[in-house]
Parts: sequence; C-alpha cells; structure tokens
Amino acid sequence: MRKKLRVAVLFGGKSGEHEVSLLSAASVIGSLDPEKYEVIPMGITREGIWKLGQESLPMIQANLDAGRLEQLQSQLPVAAGNSRSEGNLPSLEPGQVDVVFPVLHGTYGEDGTIQGLLEIADLPYVGAGVLASAVGMDKVMCKKILEQAGLPQGGYTYFLRKQVERNQEQVLDEIEQRFGYPCFVKPANLGSSVGISKASNREELINALQLAGKYDRKIVIEEFIPAHEVEVAVLGNDEPQASVPGEIVSSNEFYDYKAKYIDGKSVMRIPADLPPETAEQVRSMAIKAYKAIDCSGLARVDFFIRKDNGQVLINEINTMPGFTPFSMYAKLWEHSGLSYSELVSKLIDLALERYEEKSQLITTFEVE
Repeated sequence: MRKKLRVAVLFGGKSGEHEVSLLSAASVIGSLDPEKYEVIPMGITREGIWKLGQESLPMIQANLDAGRLEQLQSQLPVAAGNSRSEGNLPSLEPGQVDVVFPVLHGTYGEDGTIQGLLEIADLPYVGAGVLASAVGMDKVMCKKILEQAGLPQGGYTYFLRKQVERNQEQVLDEIEQRFGYPCFVKPANLGSSVGISKASNREELINALQLAGKYDRKIVIEEFIPAHEVEVAVLGNDEPQASVPGEIVSSNEFYDYKAKYIDGKSVMRIPADLPPETAEQVRSMAIKAYKAIDCSGLARVDFFIRKDNGQVLINEINTMPGFTPFSMYAKLWEHSGLSYSELVSKLIDLALERYEEKSQLITTFEVE
C-alpha cells in the first residue's frame, strides 16, 4: 500500500496579508484528500513565532470545517516539534515532510525569503522559486523585467520613502507633472491591495504616499488608466498553461482590500466579456510574463483592457494569489475544467517535479 504524502501547509506570517493567508491555508487543508495526504499544519504568528502541528490549529480553526478540525486534532501529536519560543525554527524529524505548501502572501512569504529557507532545508515546495518570488513581489523590478520582455504596460515611477520625506514638494510636483490626477499609489512589495490609494488631489496624494510608506520603503506611483481589469491564472513549470480570462466588477471605486475580502459585493465574470482575439492575446501575454520572470507552479497575471481603444496592458504578476475556492485564481481554473481539489493536487505534483529536476543538477566541482 502506497504511503500517504506528508504535506506541511505553511501559513500566517509577519505580513499585512496575514489574515488572507489563514483563509487560503484553511481552504487548502480542507481540500487535501485524507486518504492520499497527511497534513502537517505550520503557522507563523504576526510576531514571527512558529507553531507546528496542534499548536498551529487555533490560528485557522475558525475557518476549518468542524469535521476536518476534529480529524486533525485526533491525528496530530500534541507536540509535533518545537515552537519558536527561543528564536529557533520548529524541529522536524528527517523524512517527516515530503513537500511544503507555503500558503503565505506578501512580505516574508511571497517575496523569496521563505523560498530561500526551504531551498536551504532541501525541501520540495509549491510555487515559484526564490528569483521569481522576489521579482513578482517587487512591483518596480517586475515592471522593469516585463518591459524588457516587450510587454506593454501603463506609465509608472517610484520613490524611496526617504526621498518623499526629505523632498516632498519636489516629489509631488514631479508626480503631478507626469501623471496629473487621479493616480494610484502603492507599496512596491505588498499584495491584496493593502496600502493602495487612489489620489485625486494633492492632499490625497500626500496621504497616499504616507500610507504606502508605512508598508514599504519603496513607493510606486502609476497613471490612472480607464480600463477593464482582467485576470488570467497560469499553472505549470517549464510548459505552463493559461486559464480562461476572468473579469472582476468591483463593488468599490477600485478593487481594494475591502472589495476583495470584506463586503462580498464584487462580482466575478468568468469568462471575461472579451472578443476571442483579445482573450487569446491576454492568455498568450500571461504565459510570456510567467516565463519572463522564470515562474513555476502558479501565478495570477493581471491586465488592463483600455476602454477607449481596447489595448491590452499588463499590470502585475502575483506568484501566490489568494487561494480559497472562491478566489479568482481557483475560480478561473474551475471554469477551465480543473476543480479546487484537483488544482491543489496538481500544484503538489508540480512541486515534486521541479524538485526532482533540480536534484539532477551537479552541485560540486572537482578539477581533474
């Protein structure tokens, strides 16, 4: 009889997207077939304390199905390793984990840091590697690479927080001269629309820069584009596939955190209402962007379709998008013929495939 695959689901973290991660992790854990997978929950608190096994369950139990929670409580040992009480990572016995599913969004989870840790630990893991994670997270670096790849995008600029603090008037003048109003202000390294503002005048621009600066030292300013927002889910390693495009009709002025996760009034339109040639164009561009940053596993690629002339502009890449069954990434694959549980299993298979391929590389060199 084939043994169950031991999957460590890693969630939480010191990030503005902590709560989103808990929702995603509960969904992933709930979808893993108990006959096929043995789940090892691993949580990281907002303070950076690691919780393993039963110690991590209180972080997600409110979002878990009661039956699944009871099952985990009965199966997991009371002390499955050590929490990071004295500054140490939780200890795992050799062979205890077959693959890690890091359902971490934002800082210290989606930016290459946890991926680097897993690489050093020699553990297979779901999703993009160190490089793609870091590039996808940093909006400035990602835009520069997409530009190099020949993918059209809207106008943007960026400033360091210290530049804004020391030369505020100069920064404001430069933004107004280049973009006018309205414009968007974002932290360079964050997702889920955390810290993003739409500024319609100088006072709002000052407040937007201050807000973004609370989340990151690098602040991105983008031109306002009257457009439809379209998203494509990409899945795979060296030969990725793109889902049908989807469109979100936001309940708010733009698709911010409240519209995404709180009020529940935003509407997904899948497939997006696009001409066939435009739909194929965004799918092709999504794969091109995915390959440009050397992504693997999964990503959601976001686009603007200009309302005036139908031009397709790439907006950004999210290498670990929200991952509940109701998130856009999962819904796009559902409409493309892949259920949520099948999607989770496929991602685990891709992680093992990538690890096996990388294991074939020579890591030593001897001069003959």
